[in-house]
Amino acid sequence: MGKLLIVADRVSKGDIAVQRGLQLASKLGCGVDVVAFCYTSIKNLRLKGGQRQEIKKNLIARRTDEVQAQIDRFSTGGQKVSLQVVWEKDIVPWIIKRCARPYDALVKTGHRSETFAYTSTDWQLLRECPRPVLIVASKKWQRTKPILASVDLGTKLPEKIALNHSVIATAKTYAAALDAPLVIISAIEVPAILTDLGLIDPGPYVKEIKAELKPVVTELAEAHELPVSTFRIKKGPVEKVINSVAAKERAQLLVMGTVGRRGVQAKLLGNTAEGVLRHIRTDVLAMKP
Repeated sequence: MGKLLIVADRVSKGDIAVQRGLQLASKLGCGVDVVAFCYTSIKNLRLKGGQRQEIKKNLIARRTDEVQAQIDRFSTGGQKVSLQVVWEKDIVPWIIKRCARPYDALVKTGHRSETFAYTSTDWQLLRECPRPVLIVASKKWQRTKPILASVDLGTKLPEKIALNHSVIATAKTYAAALDAPLVIISAIEVPAILTDLGLIDPGPYVKEIKAELKPVVTELAEAHELPVSTFRIKKGPVEKVINSVAAKERAQLLVMGTVGRRGVQAKLLGNTAEGVLRHIRTDVLAMKP
């Protein structure tokens, strides 16, 4: 039996991560560690003796009671859930260190904003966390249905081919646990500049690529014991294809691979997972090679 690590939401943000994480853990048969963070600057306060420690102790106790109430509300009978409240301002290094343990996934509510000068916690975790990161949507589709998996069928890179297999296997596990249908999608991007210059006719080009990908689809379908009809190949940029299918299908979870970039390039360009997260209204499980 595996285990999930859930990062509890701040009080003002509600109980989305705990609720969704516990529900998933129950369906998957996973154990759960819940971590909640608590911090306020008290070093400049004029306090005597052990007052700082007493204030810190009281704040941690209050936070513990708040999150434990969420756990008691949403956990099911017999579910193994541990809670730790940590006094920490910079939570990303703490989470990354904790994820050296063999968790199946990190569960966290999404806060989807980014500027050039500021990289949000979500983006940092997507790039640096060694475990799959499940970003839970604060606004979900009212009628949730399939599990959606996104793969790159055209890749020749061994690590991305292996990632395709991991994404499909994980999505299949979630679909079985949640008793939901599985849809696997892949995008064929037609270079706009070549189309505009008349160097590519999109129709024949896409038809040719689909024919080339047919053996890949067959191989993946056989390897994971899935019908070929599970796979859908769509024309268009990856982000648009994923968001379009997720919206049309009212997907309850998207499983996708992500290869994070670092430095200034990442802040300027991001990656496919980050681009999807800016617009999608469902949970996203991002996996690394």
